[in-house]
Amino acid sequence: MVVKVLVVDDSGFFRRRVSEILSADPTIQVIGTATNGKEAIDQTLALKPDVITMDYEMPLMDGITAVRHIMQRCPTPVLMFSSLTHEGARVTLDALDAGAVDFLPKNFEDISRNPDKVKQLLCEKVHSISRSNRRLSGYSAPAPGIPAPVVSRPAAGGFAPPAAIPAPARTTPIASRTAAPATSPGPKRKAYKLVAIGTSTGGPVALQRVLTQLPGNFPAPIVLVQHMPAAFTKAFAERLDKLCRISVKEAEDGDILRPGLALLAPGGKQMMIDGRGAVRILPGDERLNYKPCVDITFGSAAKSYGDKVLAVVLTGMGADGREGARLLKQSGSTVWAQDEASCVIYGMPMAIVKANLADAVYSLDDVGRYLVEACH
Repeated sequence: MVVKVLVVDDSGFFRRRVSEILSADPTIQVIGTATNGKEAIDQTLALKPDVITMDYEMPLMDGITAVRHIMQRCPTPVLMFSSLTHEGARVTLDALDAGAVDFLPKNFEDISRNPDKVKQLLCEKVHSISRSNRRLSGYSAPAPGIPAPVVSRPAAGGFAPPAAIPAPARTTPIASRTAAPATSPGPKRKAYKLVAIGTSTGGPVALQRVLTQLPGNFPAPIVLVQHMPAAFTKAFAERLDKLCRISVKEAEDGDILRPGLALLAPGGKQMMIDGRGAVRILPGDERLNYKPCVDITFGSAAKSYGDKVLAVVLTGMGADGREGARLLKQSGSTVWAQDEASCVIYGMPMAIVKANLADAVYSLDDVGRYLVEACH
């Protein structure tokens, strides 16, 4: 089946290059181009593409505003191009919040210097997100211009119920709110020493939905592994910290795990946990596809905490986390997987389920409250 793509960018050079790369793949067809956000909306409504590649900075209407309108009027998987800067990270996270599925760094030098690698990565992304849950007639997107909700942390005190925090209804498909109840019953309570969450495509918004449901005095330390470039993880951690009642920071070597704190693995590196409750940040091994890698963090957690880990695998491409989950299960720990209906990409959770490693399968909207129920 041919994937139909709309290419949106105000740079004529970039439009041509992206179109050429995609058109070289016989299973991809570029059916149109647009030079700004307004044209992108019109072309989407007229051509009904399977995937849209979208720049951010454009005249008349920027990419984020265009994504919001498209998600309201004709939900379509969007792949954003972004710069590898702190500001580029912030903009990309806003785009994901608006409804984009995934992103790629916009690096003109790489397109000129290493076209084969760029072609492979771009085409893989297009094919993957074309199969995402973003094309749904009932998709619910925020109205253009509505900012992300900011949740203030309450003063120290009682164990507030997660319902006190409104889950941001940004880019989770409507299926996650209307599908049949999760296939697994509610969790059993246990004195977990660590919650470990791994995710990839669709993960930034999924993590936001889960973590904003946790009270500030959540009783277990949390480690987060999100496939993301080095330039992005600090901005992402800062964003989560502003939205959540727990504290969130980009992990640094020697950070100590503590309740109510979530440590996000830095992009381009690996995060491991030692038996003393400290994290170790190691250089990213070029032999590994993912930097950070969920398998690495899960495996170290199994070695350090045995059966006292609650691991959660959320939306994402590929199978990262499966082998780490296997080690956790061998140690007696608990593994949850996100259900297919609420995933943007049902890859990583599917790998867990197919390997019979999932103790429970939950909808994204249930994960946060079940974490509260499970940990004591």
